[in-house]
Amino acid sequence: MKIQSRLKGAAAPLALSIMLVAQPVLAQDDDSVATVDSAEDTDAVIIVTGSRIARSQLNEPNPVVAVTAEQIERSGDVNVVDTLIRNPALLGSVGSADSAGSNTGVGLGYTGVNLLDLRNLGANRTLVLVNGKRHVAGVPESAAVDISSIPQDLIERVDVLTGGASAVYGADGVSGVVNFVLKRDFEGLNIRAQTGWTTEGDGNQTLVSVTAGKNFADDRGNIAVAYEYARQERVDTRARSYLGDNSRFYGIIRDPNDFPDDPNVPDRIPIANTGWSDSSVDGAVDLDFDGIPDYTGSGKVYDRGLILPSSGGLAIGGDNTPRAGYYGDIVPQTERHVGNVLLSYEVSPALRFFAEGKYMKAKAYSISQPSFDFYTLLQGDNYFLNDRFGDLVQGDALVSRDNFDFGQRGEYNDRETWRGVIGFEGEISDHARYEISYVYGETSADVTNTHARIADRYYAAIDAVDDGTGKAVCRIDIDGSGIVDPTEWNYGAAPETFTPGAGSGCVPLNLLGYGVASQAAIDWATRDSLSSSKVTQNVVSASISGDFGKFFELPGGPIGFAIGAEYRKETSEATYDEYYHNGWYADSAQFADSSGKFDVSEIFGELNVPIFDGAPMAETLSFGAAVRLSDYSSIGSTTAWKFDGVYAPIPDIRFRGTYSESVRAPNIGELYGAQAGGYLFIDDPCDPTNVAEGTQYRAANCQALLSGLGLTPDEIAAFSPATDAEANTSILGFSGGNPNLKAETAKTWTAGVVLRPSFIPRLAVSFDWYNIKIENAINTATAQDLAELCVDQPSLDNQFCTNIDRDPDSGFVVGWRSGPQNVAKFETAGFDAQVNYSLPVGDGLGTLYSNLTIGYLDKLNYFASIGADLDSDLGEAYKPRWTAAWDLNWEIGNVTASYSLTWWDKTRRYTTEQLAGNPDISDPKYFFYKSRVEHDIRVSADFADKFTVYGGINNLFNAKPDFSLSYPVSAYGRYAYIGVKAKLGDIF
Repeated sequence: MKIQSRLKGAAAPLALSIMLVAQPVLAQDDDSVATVDSAEDTDAVIIVTGSRIARSQLNEPNPVVAVTAEQIERSGDVNVVDTLIRNPALLGSVGSADSAGSNTGVGLGYTGVNLLDLRNLGANRTLVLVNGKRHVAGVPESAAVDISSIPQDLIERVDVLTGGASAVYGADGVSGVVNFVLKRDFEGLNIRAQTGWTTEGDGNQTLVSVTAGKNFADDRGNIAVAYEYARQERVDTRARSYLGDNSRFYGIIRDPNDFPDDPNVPDRIPIANTGWSDSSVDGAVDLDFDGIPDYTGSGKVYDRGLILPSSGGLAIGGDNTPRAGYYGDIVPQTERHVGNVLLSYEVSPALRFFAEGKYMKAKAYSISQPSFDFYTLLQGDNYFLNDRFGDLVQGDALVSRDNFDFGQRGEYNDRETWRGVIGFEGEISDHARYEISYVYGETSADVTNTHARIADRYYAAIDAVDDGTGKAVCRIDIDGSGIVDPTEWNYGAAPETFTPGAGSGCVPLNLLGYGVASQAAIDWATRDSLSSSKVTQNVVSASISGDFGKFFELPGGPIGFAIGAEYRKETSEATYDEYYHNGWYADSAQFADSSGKFDVSEIFGELNVPIFDGAPMAETLSFGAAVRLSDYSSIGSTTAWKFDGVYAPIPDIRFRGTYSESVRAPNIGELYGAQAGGYLFIDDPCDPTNVAEGTQYRAANCQALLSGLGLTPDEIAAFSPATDAEANTSILGFSGGNPNLKAETAKTWTAGVVLRPSFIPRLAVSFDWYNIKIENAINTATAQDLAELCVDQPSLDNQFCTNIDRDPDSGFVVGWRSGPQNVAKFETAGFDAQVNYSLPVGDGLGTLYSNLTIGYLDKLNYFASIGADLDSDLGEAYKPRWTAAWDLNWEIGNVTASYSLTWWDKTRRYTTEQLAGNPDISDPKYFFYKSRVEHDIRVSADFADKFTVYGGINNLFNAKPDFSLSYPVSAYGRYAYIGVKAKLGDIF
């Protein structure tokens, strides 16, 4: 009775949320068994995710899919996001495989960071809560929370709610909210240890957690301490033959035998043994200056292999740099320590004190692709050029090279997160409660990028000459000159990091051959760059909730209410070393320190009106509403609201629905991010091989664009950036924030039904349709997007063309500018369904527990700007139409056997626009990536109610990814693990 009384009036988001009827119903620990026909489950009056009003769980109108602690543990993953990605709503999230190697964009500080992306609308549109309260961001200048900072073994469950979150919790949740509900009032001592490896013998994962808790003061107080250690070893792409063996590394590439194009022959076919044409790991040397390599850097005649036209610069075989093993890691190396302290003490029913403290120390490391030289000039008197080729040297030469032997570029990400929660709550009367809380969060990170080339030193070091005694010396040490003029070639810089002349410290660097450069030369010409960031969050909130039962009641009960106010302040700052400040790195441009902040004051209110309860043909009828008024220091005022309702004509069937308008204020980076430069490749949409793969407007727009630059018809006919050495390079551009941004808004409606047929005990079925439309959406186009969007609009008079610069003589793209704008629109719709059933098998045969989650994506549309043509992303990578996750558990006595299936439908290799413009782009069987099918098994056994030993295999049949990718199944491969848990009870 005491517990029920305390829960019935609870208003704090910190209070335990309930599991909706649609949650998985699985075998659980003895003290937390949940069954679908439990009266206690259906009638409990507590706080639910998506509301601040205490109510029965069956009166909750929002569709929530819950992932339980048991499901997380049974997954065998040490990374929670890798488990949550099985949920259809979270397929686009950033897990282990997406935070490593070339996937993470080394240099941006995302290595090892795990982010949730709800409904494929972006991590910044997904509001992540812990116990109903905000959590500090894990990435500077954003609102995205690093999920690895949340300890796995403290999680009670994870609630995933679509839509309607802004009115209750504030900005950022335009796609919905993911709430991590942590365990409370923990007593005893729990220990868990787990380790495992892939069946390739690598990728070790280790998890150790200890949780201890104790009640005191006649159970009015509780203190719990938890520590978790997790480590994952990195796995290189070269450790998988289909990624590291070039004879097995396939790509769907332009068929060299299909020129001119035969519409009856597929344009692209599977081809293995490809490499980057005219570039080699030991150097591809062009001695006669005709743009074609003559020799390798090791001195042999260069074998160009079979050049593949219109392939993005690829060739089959030869001495070219293989693509296999080029892209770095499959998963990063990560290590984290997380400590938590939770304290609560009830002085009286009118005053309960609670506090949480967390500290996380995390390190991550991953390697990406190497730096490269592309037609870099070596002058005719270069020492190493003449030493290698002697009389063959006719003058200046060019060298193209992938610099594996200098060390592949990598990123160390060293992060710390602090978070504290302190508050008071209690009863004001029998019909009202209050809560006051303060949350402070801080994330700091030091990011080190390895093997960064220093432009002036690098080009001074490769410009080596004979000092007159037969020894190599940097030319700049002799006469203070020798740096290649940057206006003449794609690289070069004037001396800025050292003083030219004798004693400069320059060490000659040899590019001709593999592993021939001295370590001293590499050390002088490269360095590890450093950037640091810090994000802080302060949240003060106060609320009163309860009901009007003291004054009147409706037939369904008293009207529930919640009112409150909240103040939040967010800050972010990022600093870079002086080499970034001054643009001294060869492979990146200038970065300026950035900082920004905003604060917001808010008031909110919520009502729940129960019309009927237990009436004929109205077992339940209720509706609710919520509104939040916000005043931002950055953008001014916003309003978010929602309406909802529940109707159950009989206990067996219940209808629910919501309609809401949510808001997302621009984050600090979008508003105040400093202008920064970078080099990116752009595959020119006006290249003849790409013209047909855009919208209906592309061909005419490209013709008009090039004509407007003054190119003649003959020059336009010969226009081919993809095959031009000068054009096929990375292009310098700039991006930054936009202080004139406004809030984006989302209209969301959901409609669902929950079935609990009395004639089929232990069965629960839910179906919920969602529809989200985001207007005035903030969009930051990539350099590639800018080039394509310019010519894919109805006319060239658009904001994208003004941000792309082209050379008036050649027509090639030579510059770009990007920044966030309120110009886009997103639409998505679909449904989630769950079927949960438990079946007693018979005497001595235990019980089967089944949970099936099905997702259907009806549309996922993107409009680059108002009035632009629809860009449908439906069916593209991580956006399948159909998805399913099935968990089956068989509990027999003290043994539990578990099976899990993760499946999603095939997804598009080519966009709908590409296929519409080029129907013979490939054999139809390659139009799609294969579907994902992954099977996991696990067995556990309990001993003496204190110890559990378990083991399992993920990806049981070692399913492989598609065509040299890590998609749709991770290239990590089959993984086996074992573990032990000890529940030692109250030992204090």
